[in-house]
Amino acid sequence: MIAYILIIIGAVARLLPHMPNFTPVGALALFGGAKLKNKYAAILAPVAIMAMTDFYLGFHKLILFTWGSMALVALIGFWVRKKYGLGRIALGTLAGSILFFVITNFGVYLEGWYGYNFSGLVQTYVMAIPFFRNSLMGDVFYSAVFFGCYELVIYWRKKYLAFKVAGQVVSSH
Repeated sequence: MIAYILIIIGAVARLLPHMPNFTPVGALALFGGAKLKNKYAAILAPVAIMAMTDFYLGFHKLILFTWGSMALVALIGFWVRKKYGLGRIALGTLAGSILFFVITNFGVYLEGWYGYNFSGLVQTYVMAIPFFRNSLMGDVFYSAVFFGCYELVIYWRKKYLAFKVAGQVVSSH
């Protein structure tokens, strides 16, 4: 159920007006990898978001790079899951943003927009820096929202849904 909710949130947010690359998809991929019990759902959820929204926005030659990057960000979430904490979330968010930047812009380079030489490769990445800034800001913002809301819900459940049964505190989870 959580995977479906994440897909809906990600798809709707990607279709709403936003700054270029300032979307929750990368953060959802990381969060899904870190928190969804079903690892296949964690990998497929961000790919489903990209597929559904690209169907509406238009398919493009870089699909393998964009969709594949999101699946790989979910794998970074598996790393976050192993020693879950703020530091791992922060490093995972940064790693996911960098991974997406490197892979997708390598795809742009392979399209030959700036030439098939070292200068073209460098120009591809330089021209993409504004998009990276937006992507990183979106990933940081949405990771804070998703992981923060998750932790607030866990805290709230422990604090307010615990009850006493025969003198013992019993948690609802």
